Amino acid sequence: QVQLAESGGGLVQAGGSLRLSCTTSGRPSGDFLMGWFRQFPGKEREFVACISRYVGKTLYGDSVQGRFTIARDNAKNTVYLAMDALKPEDTATYYCAAVQRTLPSAHEEDYDHWGQGTQVTVSP
Repeated sequence: QVQLAESGGGLVQAGGSLRLSCTTSGRPSGDFLMGWFRQFPGKEREFVACISRYVGKTLYGDSVQGRFTIARDNAKNTVYLAMDALKPEDTATYYCAAVQRTLPSAHEEDYDHWGQGTQVTVSP
């Protein structure tokens, strides 16, 4: 079974940066689409970014375009979300997700593996 584990969340002031990591275990095979979603209190999960594990094709949500960067290190079975110019409205629980496919997707229902989430809090 595929397991995902996020790390790197924390408290940061507005304008600062954080880098989240998502490590995959359980010997995934084939090409995987790796995604990041976030969830605000009382809201549904929102798409942040995704990257194809092997071909490296990326997709970003409009709210983070130009500020967040997704990357992967296949040797470490890890994907990263580098978050710059953070705003208080970025405060959320961030989730890593995966699915065995190449086509990018911004829809949470297309992903079938999920991490437990890591909290990001941005203070004014």
